[in-house]
Amino acid sequence: MPSVAVVILNWNGRTYLEQFLPSVVNSAGAGVAIIVADNASSDDSIAFVEHSYPTVRVIRNKSNSGYAGGYNEALAQVVADYYVLLNSDVLVTPGWIEPIIALLESDPGIGACQPKLRSYHDRENFEYAGASGGWIDTLGYPFARGRIFEYCEKDAGQYDTTEPIFWASGAALFIRASAYHKVGGLDPYFFAHQEEIDLCWRLLAAGYRIFVCPASVVYHVGGGTLPKGNQRKVMLNFRNNLLLLLKNMPVGRLCWVFPLRYLLDLVAAFRELLTGRPSCRPMDRYGAGCSPGQNQAYGLPAECFRERESTGEALYGNILSANGILLIKLLKNRARNSTFLPYFCPAKHTNINATGTTGRSHRNEAKGFRI
Repeated sequence: MPSVAVVILNWNGRTYLEQFLPSVVNSAGAGVAIIVADNASSDDSIAFVEHSYPTVRVIRNKSNSGYAGGYNEALAQVVADYYVLLNSDVLVTPGWIEPIIALLESDPGIGACQPKLRSYHDRENFEYAGASGGWIDTLGYPFARGRIFEYCEKDAGQYDTTEPIFWASGAALFIRASAYHKVGGLDPYFFAHQEEIDLCWRLLAAGYRIFVCPASVVYHVGGGTLPKGNQRKVMLNFRNNLLLLLKNMPVGRLCWVFPLRYLLDLVAAFRELLTGRPSCRPMDRYGAGCSPGQNQAYGLPAECFRERESTGEALYGNILSANGILLIKLLKNRARNSTFLPYFCPAKHTNINATGTTGRSHRNEAKGFRI
Protein backbone atom coordinates (compact mmCIF):
# COMPACT_ATOMS: atom_id res chain seq x y z
CA MET A 1 0.00 0.00 0.00
CA PRO A 2 1.57 3.32 -1.04
CA SER A 3 1.91 6.08 1.52
CA VAL A 4 0.03 9.31 0.91
CA ALA A 5 0.52 12.68 2.61
CA VAL A 6 -2.28 15.22 2.30
CA VAL A 7 -0.57 18.55 2.99
CA ILE A 8 -2.75 21.60 3.62
CA LEU A 9 -0.93 24.92 3.44
CA ASN A 10 -2.32 27.43 5.92
CA TRP A 11 -1.92 31.13 6.49
CA ASN A 12 -4.31 32.70 8.98
CA GLY A 13 -6.96 30.25 7.86
CA ARG A 14 -8.67 29.21 11.09
CA THR A 15 -12.12 29.65 9.54
CA TYR A 16 -11.40 27.36 6.59
CA LEU A 17 -9.64 24.76 8.72
CA GLU A 18 -12.56 24.64 11.10
CA GLN A 19 -14.97 24.28 8.20
CA PHE A 20 -13.16 21.89 5.86
CA LEU A 21 -10.51 19.96 7.80
CA PRO A 22 -13.14 17.54 9.21
CA SER A 23 -13.99 16.30 5.69
CA VAL A 24 -10.30 15.64 5.01
CA VAL A 25 -9.72 13.81 8.28
CA ASN A 26 -12.87 11.71 7.89
CA SER A 27 -11.89 10.66 4.37
CA ALA A 28 -8.37 9.54 5.26
CA GLY A 29 -7.91 5.79 5.12
CA ALA A 30 -4.98 3.54 5.90
CA GLY A 31 -1.63 4.90 4.79
CA VAL A 32 -2.90 8.49 4.52
CA ALA A 33 -1.28 11.13 6.71
CA ILE A 34 -2.88 14.55 7.20
CA ILE A 35 -0.47 17.45 7.61
CA VAL A 36 -1.07 21.17 8.08
CA ALA A 37 1.88 23.28 6.98
CA ASP A 38 1.64 26.75 8.46
CA ASN A 39 3.16 29.81 6.76
CA ALA A 40 3.88 31.75 9.97
CA SER A 41 0.25 32.56 10.74
CA SER A 42 -0.59 35.27 13.24
CA ASP A 43 -4.02 33.89 14.13
CA ASP A 44 -4.87 30.90 16.34
CA SER A 45 -5.30 28.41 13.48
CA ILE A 46 -2.45 26.14 14.58
CA ALA A 47 -3.57 26.16 18.20
CA PHE A 48 -7.00 25.12 16.92
CA VAL A 49 -5.57 22.22 14.88
CA GLU A 50 -3.36 20.96 17.70
CA HIS A 51 -6.24 21.07 20.18
CA SER A 52 -9.01 19.70 17.96
CA TYR A 53 -7.06 17.28 15.76
CA PRO A 54 -4.12 15.80 17.69
CA THR A 55 -3.56 13.18 14.97
CA VAL A 56 -2.89 15.87 12.38
CA ARG A 57 0.78 16.70 12.05
CA VAL A 58 1.71 20.39 12.08
CA ILE A 59 4.75 21.78 10.24
CA ARG A 60 5.70 25.36 11.08
CA ASN A 61 7.35 27.18 8.21
CA LYS A 62 9.72 30.01 9.08
CA SER A 63 7.88 32.67 7.11
CA ASN A 64 5.03 33.27 4.68
CA SER A 65 6.79 32.39 1.44
CA GLY A 66 3.56 31.82 -0.45
CA TYR A 67 2.14 28.67 -1.98
CA ALA A 68 5.33 27.73 -3.80
CA GLY A 69 7.90 28.44 -1.10
CA GLY A 70 5.62 27.19 1.65
CA TYR A 71 5.10 23.82 0.03
CA ASN A 72 8.78 23.46 -0.85
CA GLU A 73 9.76 24.04 2.77
CA ALA A 74 7.09 21.71 4.14
CA LEU A 75 7.50 18.85 1.66
CA ALA A 76 11.23 18.71 2.38
CA GLN A 77 10.13 17.37 5.78
CA VAL A 78 7.54 14.88 4.52
CA VAL A 79 8.26 11.29 3.56
CA ALA A 80 5.59 9.67 1.40
CA ASP A 81 5.13 8.02 -1.99
CA TYR A 82 2.56 10.61 -3.04
CA TYR A 83 1.89 14.19 -2.00
CA VAL A 84 -1.54 15.79 -2.15
CA LEU A 85 -1.25 19.57 -2.16
CA LEU A 86 -4.68 20.63 -0.89
CA ASN A 87 -5.98 24.17 -0.42
CA SER A 88 -7.49 24.89 2.96
CA ASP A 89 -10.75 26.07 1.33
CA VAL A 90 -11.57 22.72 -0.28
CA LEU A 91 -14.39 20.41 0.78
CA VAL A 92 -13.50 16.83 -0.14
CA THR A 93 -15.95 14.00 -0.70
CA PRO A 94 -15.79 10.41 0.62
CA GLY A 95 -13.46 8.26 -1.46
CA TRP A 96 -11.78 11.18 -3.21
CA ILE A 97 -8.24 9.85 -2.66
CA GLU A 98 -8.48 6.23 -3.77
CA PRO A 99 -9.34 6.64 -7.50
CA ILE A 100 -6.41 8.97 -8.13
CA ILE A 101 -3.89 6.89 -6.20
CA ALA A 102 -5.08 3.81 -8.12
CA LEU A 103 -4.53 5.68 -11.38
CA LEU A 104 -1.03 6.80 -10.36
CA GLU A 105 -0.16 3.29 -9.22
CA SER A 106 -1.32 1.83 -12.53
CA ASP A 107 1.16 3.86 -14.59
CA PRO A 108 4.55 5.09 -13.29
CA GLY A 109 4.64 7.51 -16.22
CA ILE A 110 1.90 9.64 -14.66
CA GLY A 111 3.58 12.31 -12.59
CA ALA A 112 0.59 14.27 -11.35
CA CYS A 113 -3.20 14.21 -11.35
CA GLN A 114 -6.14 16.29 -10.22
CA PRO A 115 -9.74 15.52 -9.25
CA LYS A 116 -12.75 17.24 -10.74
CA LEU A 117 -13.19 20.66 -9.14
CA ARG A 118 -16.68 22.01 -8.61
CA SER A 119 -17.63 25.34 -7.11
CA TYR A 120 -18.38 25.22 -3.40
CA HIS A 121 -20.92 28.04 -3.65
CA ASP A 122 -22.55 26.78 -6.85
CA ARG A 123 -22.32 23.01 -6.54
CA GLU A 124 -23.58 22.20 -10.04
CA ASN A 125 -20.89 24.28 -11.76
CA PHE A 126 -17.21 23.72 -12.37
CA GLU A 127 -14.78 25.78 -10.34
CA TYR A 128 -12.45 28.36 -11.84
CA ALA A 129 -9.17 27.03 -10.47
CA GLY A 130 -9.02 23.88 -12.60
CA ALA A 131 -12.48 22.54 -13.40
CA SER A 132 -11.89 19.15 -15.06
CA GLY A 133 -8.28 19.55 -16.16
CA GLY A 134 -6.16 22.39 -17.50
CA TRP A 135 -4.75 23.36 -20.89
CA ILE A 136 -2.97 26.37 -22.43
CA ASP A 137 -3.91 27.95 -25.73
CA THR A 138 -1.58 29.12 -28.50
CA LEU A 139 -1.03 32.53 -26.87
CA GLY A 140 -0.29 31.06 -23.46
CA TYR A 141 -3.65 31.71 -21.82
CA PRO A 142 -4.58 28.92 -19.37
CA PHE A 143 -8.04 27.38 -19.62
CA ALA A 144 -9.67 24.16 -18.48
CA ARG A 145 -12.26 21.61 -19.41
CA GLY A 146 -15.33 23.40 -18.10
CA ARG A 147 -13.81 26.87 -17.75
CA ILE A 148 -12.74 29.53 -20.27
CA PHE A 149 -11.49 32.71 -18.60
CA GLU A 150 -14.27 33.62 -16.14
CA TYR A 151 -16.97 31.46 -17.69
CA CYS A 152 -17.56 28.20 -15.81
CA GLU A 153 -19.88 25.57 -17.23
CA LYS A 154 -22.48 23.50 -15.45
CA ASP A 155 -21.20 20.00 -14.79
CA ALA A 156 -23.51 17.66 -16.68
CA GLY A 157 -21.02 14.79 -16.88
CA GLN A 158 -19.54 16.07 -20.14
CA TYR A 159 -15.97 15.82 -18.83
CA ASP A 160 -16.15 12.62 -16.82
CA THR A 161 -13.44 10.87 -18.81
CA THR A 162 -10.05 10.19 -17.26
CA GLU A 163 -7.52 11.54 -19.72
CA PRO A 164 -4.22 13.41 -20.13
CA ILE A 165 -4.18 17.17 -19.57
CA PHE A 166 -1.52 19.86 -19.66
CA TRP A 167 -1.72 21.13 -16.09
CA ALA A 168 -3.37 19.99 -12.88
CA SER A 169 -4.89 22.44 -10.43
CA GLY A 170 -2.88 23.42 -7.38
CA ALA A 171 -6.10 23.50 -5.36
CA ALA A 172 -5.99 19.69 -5.13
CA LEU A 173 -2.78 18.46 -6.75
CA PHE A 174 -1.79 14.80 -6.46
CA ILE A 175 1.86 14.35 -7.37
CA ARG A 176 4.38 11.54 -7.24
CA ALA A 177 6.89 12.56 -4.56
CA SER A 178 9.87 11.36 -6.58
CA ALA A 179 8.70 13.41 -9.58
CA TYR A 180 8.19 16.51 -7.45
CA HIS A 181 11.76 16.43 -6.20
CA LYS A 182 13.22 15.35 -9.53
CA VAL A 183 12.05 18.54 -11.25
CA GLY A 184 12.97 20.76 -8.31
CA GLY A 185 9.54 21.33 -6.81
CA LEU A 186 7.62 24.57 -7.19
CA ASP A 187 9.38 27.75 -8.30
CA PRO A 188 9.40 29.99 -5.20
CA TYR A 189 9.63 33.17 -7.29
CA PHE A 190 6.04 32.63 -8.43
CA PHE A 191 4.92 32.90 -4.78
CA ALA A 192 1.31 32.11 -5.71
CA HIS A 193 -0.82 31.69 -8.86
CA GLN A 194 0.12 29.59 -11.90
CA GLU A 195 3.08 28.00 -10.14
CA GLU A 196 1.38 24.63 -10.59
CA ILE A 197 1.26 25.20 -14.37
CA ASP A 198 4.99 25.86 -14.36
CA LEU A 199 5.53 22.69 -12.31
CA CYS A 200 3.39 20.61 -14.66
CA TRP A 201 5.18 22.02 -17.71
CA ARG A 202 8.50 20.91 -16.20
CA LEU A 203 7.04 17.50 -15.37
CA LEU A 204 6.05 17.10 -19.00
CA ALA A 205 9.54 18.16 -20.04
CA ALA A 206 10.93 15.45 -17.78
CA GLY A 207 8.84 12.81 -19.55
CA TYR A 208 5.90 12.51 -17.15
CA ARG A 209 2.23 12.81 -18.06
CA ILE A 210 -0.48 14.76 -16.24
CA PHE A 211 -4.01 13.40 -15.81
CA VAL A 212 -7.44 14.38 -14.56
CA CYS A 213 -9.52 11.78 -12.72
CA PRO A 214 -13.15 12.99 -12.58
CA ALA A 215 -14.16 9.97 -10.48
CA SER A 216 -12.72 12.03 -7.63
CA VAL A 217 -14.71 15.17 -6.83
CA VAL A 218 -13.94 18.11 -4.53
CA TYR A 219 -15.57 21.49 -3.96
CA HIS A 220 -13.41 24.60 -3.94
CA VAL A 221 -14.30 28.00 -2.48
CA GLY A 222 -11.51 29.89 -4.27
CA GLY A 223 -9.86 33.17 -3.30
CA GLY A 224 -9.39 32.07 0.28
CA THR A 225 -6.10 33.93 0.74
CA LEU A 226 -6.21 36.58 -2.01
CA PRO A 227 -9.80 37.44 -3.02
CA LYS A 228 -10.84 38.31 -6.56
CA GLY A 229 -9.95 41.89 -7.46
CA ASN A 230 -7.10 42.09 -4.96
CA GLN A 231 -4.32 44.16 -6.53
CA ARG A 232 -1.59 41.73 -5.50
CA LYS A 233 -3.59 38.82 -6.92
CA VAL A 234 -3.97 40.63 -10.25
CA MET A 235 -0.26 41.48 -10.34
CA LEU A 236 0.76 37.89 -9.59
CA ASN A 237 -1.52 36.51 -12.30
CA PHE A 238 -0.25 38.89 -14.97
CA ARG A 239 3.39 38.54 -13.96
CA ASN A 240 3.40 34.80 -13.44
CA ASN A 241 1.69 34.00 -16.71
CA LEU A 242 4.38 35.95 -18.57
CA LEU A 243 7.13 34.33 -16.51
CA LEU A 244 5.60 30.95 -17.25
CA LEU A 245 6.04 31.59 -20.96
CA LEU A 246 9.55 33.00 -20.53
CA LYS A 247 10.65 29.90 -18.67
CA ASN A 248 9.04 27.20 -20.76
CA MET A 249 7.79 28.27 -24.18
CA PRO A 250 10.04 27.40 -27.17
CA VAL A 251 12.11 30.38 -28.27
CA GLY A 252 10.73 30.48 -31.81
CA ARG A 253 7.16 30.86 -30.58
CA LEU A 254 8.12 33.04 -27.63
CA CYS A 255 9.61 35.68 -29.94
CA TRP A 256 6.19 36.63 -31.28
CA VAL A 257 3.92 35.49 -28.44
CA PHE A 258 5.58 37.44 -25.63
CA PRO A 259 5.38 40.94 -27.17
CA LEU A 260 1.84 40.23 -28.36
CA ARG A 261 0.81 39.06 -24.90
CA TYR A 262 2.25 42.20 -23.33
CA LEU A 263 0.01 44.26 -25.58
CA LEU A 264 -3.05 42.06 -25.08
CA ASP A 265 -2.65 42.20 -21.31
CA LEU A 266 -2.82 45.98 -21.49
CA VAL A 267 -5.96 45.67 -23.61
CA ALA A 268 -7.42 43.31 -21.00
CA ALA A 269 -6.66 45.83 -18.25
CA PHE A 270 -8.52 48.59 -20.09
CA ARG A 271 -11.40 46.24 -20.86
CA GLU A 272 -11.83 45.51 -17.16
CA LEU A 273 -11.71 49.22 -16.41
CA LEU A 274 -14.32 50.06 -19.04
CA THR A 275 -16.73 47.36 -17.84
CA GLY A 276 -17.01 49.27 -14.57
CA ARG A 277 -16.60 46.17 -12.44
CA PRO A 278 -16.11 46.84 -8.72
CA SER A 279 -12.70 45.16 -8.83
CA CYS A 280 -11.57 47.71 -11.40
CA ARG A 281 -12.53 50.90 -9.56
CA PRO A 282 -10.29 52.74 -9.11
CA MET A 283 -7.74 52.03 -11.84
CA ASP A 284 -5.09 51.11 -9.28
CA ARG A 285 -6.95 47.86 -8.61
CA TYR A 286 -6.61 46.30 -12.04
CA GLY A 287 -4.44 48.53 -14.20
CA ALA A 288 -1.83 49.04 -11.49
CA GLY A 289 -1.84 45.31 -10.90
CA CYS A 290 -1.26 44.61 -14.58
CA SER A 291 1.54 47.13 -15.09
CA PRO A 292 3.81 46.05 -12.20
CA GLY A 293 3.23 42.43 -13.18
CA GLN A 294 4.39 43.13 -16.72
CA ASN A 295 7.34 45.19 -15.53
CA GLN A 296 8.51 42.44 -13.19
CA ALA A 297 8.13 39.86 -15.93
CA TYR A 298 10.23 41.93 -18.34
CA GLY A 299 12.81 42.57 -15.65
CA LEU A 300 13.81 38.94 -15.30
CA PRO A 301 14.21 37.48 -18.82
CA ALA A 302 17.85 36.47 -18.32
CA GLU A 303 17.08 34.59 -15.12
CA CYS A 304 14.12 32.85 -16.70
CA PHE A 305 16.07 31.80 -19.78
CA ARG A 306 18.79 30.31 -17.57
CA GLU A 307 16.12 28.15 -15.96
CA ARG A 308 14.56 26.98 -19.22
CA GLU A 309 14.45 23.24 -19.73
CA SER A 310 16.82 22.01 -22.43
CA THR A 311 14.13 19.57 -23.53
CA GLY A 312 11.54 22.29 -23.99
CA GLU A 313 11.68 22.40 -27.78
CA ALA A 314 11.39 18.62 -28.11
CA LEU A 315 8.59 18.55 -25.54
CA TYR A 316 6.60 21.15 -27.44
CA GLY A 317 6.79 19.25 -30.71
CA ASN A 318 6.13 15.88 -29.09
CA ILE A 319 2.98 17.05 -27.34
CA LEU A 320 1.63 18.55 -30.52
CA SER A 321 2.31 15.48 -32.64
CA ALA A 322 1.39 12.87 -30.03
CA ASN A 323 -2.05 14.35 -29.45
CA GLY A 324 -2.76 15.25 -33.07
CA ILE A 325 -3.06 18.92 -32.16
CA LEU A 326 -3.39 21.73 -34.66
CA LEU A 327 -0.08 23.54 -35.19
CA ILE A 328 -0.71 27.14 -36.11
CA LYS A 329 1.53 28.04 -39.03
CA LEU A 330 -0.08 31.14 -40.50
CA LEU A 331 -0.33 34.43 -38.67
CA LYS A 332 -3.98 34.86 -39.65
CA ASN A 333 -4.84 31.67 -37.75
CA ARG A 334 -3.05 32.54 -34.51
CA ALA A 335 -5.65 34.76 -32.88
CA ARG A 336 -8.46 32.54 -34.11
CA ASN A 337 -7.00 29.62 -32.20
CA SER A 338 -6.71 31.47 -28.92
CA THR A 339 -9.30 31.83 -26.19
CA PHE A 340 -8.52 35.56 -26.18
CA LEU A 341 -10.76 36.93 -28.94
CA PRO A 342 -13.93 35.03 -27.98
CA TYR A 343 -13.39 36.29 -24.43
CA PHE A 344 -13.93 39.83 -25.72
CA CYS A 345 -17.25 38.82 -27.29
CA PRO A 346 -19.51 38.24 -24.26
CA ALA A 347 -22.37 37.03 -26.42
CA LYS A 348 -20.20 34.17 -27.60
CA HIS A 349 -19.02 32.96 -24.20
CA THR A 350 -21.40 30.03 -24.35
CA ASN A 351 -20.15 29.15 -27.81
CA ILE A 352 -16.46 28.79 -27.04
CA ASN A 353 -14.90 25.45 -27.75
CA ALA A 354 -11.48 24.28 -26.66
CA THR A 355 -9.61 25.77 -29.58
CA GLY A 356 -10.83 29.20 -28.61
CA THR A 357 -12.98 29.38 -31.74
CA THR A 358 -16.74 29.67 -31.72
CA GLY A 359 -18.97 26.76 -32.56
CA ARG A 360 -22.45 25.35 -32.17
CA SER A 361 -21.78 23.66 -28.86
CA HIS A 362 -20.78 25.53 -25.70
CA ARG A 363 -18.95 22.49 -24.37
CA ASN A 364 -15.26 23.06 -23.85
CA GLU A 365 -14.20 19.67 -25.16
CA ALA A 366 -10.46 20.31 -24.71
CA LYS A 367 -9.89 18.63 -28.06
CA GLY A 368 -8.41 21.63 -29.80
CA PHE A 369 -5.06 23.35 -29.63
CA ARG A 370 -2.83 22.28 -26.78
CA ILE A 371 0.69 23.44 -26.15
